[in-house]
Amino acid sequence: MCSFKTWFNLFIIFLASAATPIFSLTDSPNQLSTNFLEIAKKPEVFDWMVKIRRKIHENPELGYEEFETSKLIREELDKLGVPYKHPVAVTGIIGFIGTGKSPFVAIRTDMDALPIQEMVEWEHKSKVPGKMHACGHDAHVAMLLGAAKILKQHEKQLQGTVVLVFQPAEEGGAGAKKILDAGALDNVTAIFGLHVTPDIPVGEVASRCGPLSAGSGVFEAIIRGKGGHAALPQLSIDPVMAATNVIISLQNLVSREADPLDPQVLTIAKLQGGDAFNVIPDYVTIGGTFRAFSRERLEHLKQRIEQVIIGQAAVQRCNATVNFLDEENPLYPPTVNNGDLHKFFVDVAGNLLGINKVDTNMEQDMAAEDFAFYQEFIPGYYFTLGMEIASSEPVAPLHSPYLVINEDGLPYGAALHASLATGYLYQQDVAKVVGKYHDQL
Repeated sequence: MCSFKTWFNLFIIFLASAATPIFSLTDSPNQLSTNFLEIAKKPEVFDWMVKIRRKIHENPELGYEEFETSKLIREELDKLGVPYKHPVAVTGIIGFIGTGKSPFVAIRTDMDALPIQEMVEWEHKSKVPGKMHACGHDAHVAMLLGAAKILKQHEKQLQGTVVLVFQPAEEGGAGAKKILDAGALDNVTAIFGLHVTPDIPVGEVASRCGPLSAGSGVFEAIIRGKGGHAALPQLSIDPVMAATNVIISLQNLVSREADPLDPQVLTIAKLQGGDAFNVIPDYVTIGGTFRAFSRERLEHLKQRIEQVIIGQAAVQRCNATVNFLDEENPLYPPTVNNGDLHKFFVDVAGNLLGINKVDTNMEQDMAAEDFAFYQEFIPGYYFTLGMEIASSEPVAPLHSPYLVINEDGLPYGAALHASLATGYLYQQDVAKVVGKYHDQL
């Protein structure tokens, strides 16, 4: 005989399954996901995405300068009949597909290029000297527009609203933070983002639950002494000597103070002082970056960096000031994938691509990603998408002037965006209906 609890659970399932047509097999998110990939591979969608990607690639724009890129996106959204808000965070665009009501789920792309001279000779090489889409953001934009095209075709089947986030200034400009500060995502309950990678085969994805990428901060310090002739050091206060002691002492913050099992990085990448062989300068400037996998450890490193610089400079009779450049380069939090969304992602991606194409043990990375700003306020999930070129030559990494993107990967990104958004809204609707009948009982 079944227990009361068993009968109760069965009754809930029955009521939920009978409550609304969205639970029918023909409208299931798994079937829609498969259809999304088929649609994304059709010439009218695939060729359209390729054309957009190449046009953006030819005309790269740096962070907060993406005016033409933003214009192109808005023109395409207008053609699709997708409403949007603009400008958000200078050049950003927030689009809407669905009922216009809750629940709201966001899918995000970045738009900015890098100050890199492209070295790949091809028909659609960058036309702007010294600027290049060396991180694949051109492909990101094309795939989100592809998802928008697919979702608009299935808008009546959406049980809520998909928010399209076209974000400026990912490359060090903290564009995500400005999007949040503008209040553009206040009603969003989950957000998904992806990044192309040239070292994973097309049709495969990788991610992990929990910490994925490190948070980061930057600093600059001016160490002031008293300049003079190099032949008479006793009449000077040497900031060069102070700077060398500061740099050595800073390295101890990771090697001696950090847990060896807790990855942290502190790198001095800038050292400037003097312009003559026989003159002790008045001051030396140093600068660098620090990285860790938690906000707490980042704050601790920040505090200790300032203490060490000022203290060690004082030992050498110098004064020091430390600037963490919070306005132009705010502290980036670590990228931490939500546990529940991880399970959801694996289910959706596994259904779409095959579970053998989903790597859930992606290595952690000390590089920072500003998608993390969203994750501090909204449950979020971030993953990488394969764009590998079949070649016997070594694969050029992201941020390389030789980066090549395999455009055959575009349909997979578009379909994943659309599938994650649709599936999430479906999941929220199921929870709402079950909760409704649970309350009534």
